[in-house]
Amino acid sequence: MTERIEPYQPRRAPRSEFLEVRGLRLQVTRWGPGGSNCILLLHGFQDSGATFQFLVDSLPADWSFIAPDLRGFGGSDCQNHSYWFPDYLADVDALLAHYLPAGALGCVIGHSMGGNIALLHAGVRPERWRWVVSLEGFGLPRTRPFDAPARYVQWLNAVQAGPKPRSRYQDAEVLTRKLMERNRLLAAQRAAFIARAWTRPGLDGGIEVAADPWHRLVNPVLYRREEAEACWRQICAPTLMVLASGSDYLSRLERDDDVVSMQKCIRTLEVVRLEGLGHMMHHEDPAAVAAAIIDFVRRHDAGTPASARSSP
Repeated sequence: MTERIEPYQPRRAPRSEFLEVRGLRLQVTRWGPGGSNCILLLHGFQDSGATFQFLVDSLPADWSFIAPDLRGFGGSDCQNHSYWFPDYLADVDALLAHYLPAGALGCVIGHSMGGNIALLHAGVRPERWRWVVSLEGFGLPRTRPFDAPARYVQWLNAVQAGPKPRSRYQDAEVLTRKLMERNRLLAAQRAAFIARAWTRPGLDGGIEVAADPWHRLVNPVLYRREEAEACWRQICAPTLMVLASGSDYLSRLERDDDVVSMQKCIRTLEVVRLEGLGHMMHHEDPAAVAAAIIDFVRRHDAGTPASARSSP
């Protein structure tokens, strides 16, 4: 019999609450009391806010965090139809209005899709941010206008067929081991924690992935990198991009739009590369990711809690 893998035990106790945001109920995981030093955490595609636990446990204990499950992920409501990226920007607006004191500047750490949301919002609302950290949220490859007809056909066909059913597993133990197979850098206890954060009880037994299957439909609107770059050029806040040397996605950046081109768009951009880690760096080695963030914040944010400013 295979020994059961016990989930990671948080060092900082999370608490969960629900917030009505633009017609949907979003689940929000929180650590700390909140206030003007509260940091927004934005997760990546198919992830949830709760799995920032490992990174939160590695960051200073006097930092406060709010980590929403973005619409259609985790414990947040689903749309049950296609999702549009601008909605995430409007949701961030609503979260800032609710959680930050009037006039306070926000701080944000986003991973992958969440990093892209953070960078876009920092460009369209530059007056709202004190600093921005993106963990491999470097946008998508450029598209060509003449790709549009085929993309619309692909989306229309997918809408007619409907989304595929949610992925189902016998139990969290099965998913835990699958996660470990997919990512050899993921520790067993963290995999067990993630397996539970990403799933919910199935209607006919077992567990199923909580993310809305509509997220997996192709977006009919082409990604226009030129528009993203126009937004990035408006960013004023100190900005950190953390890249992982073993990331499957990093080659996309280096092939289509290298770091130098991003630095030309984002004048405040600093880049840190973490060796030996993959795209899910904050799951694989949260201490290394935290060290890069602490160093960045210590150098750029006089308003951050003293523990980060005095860190070695």
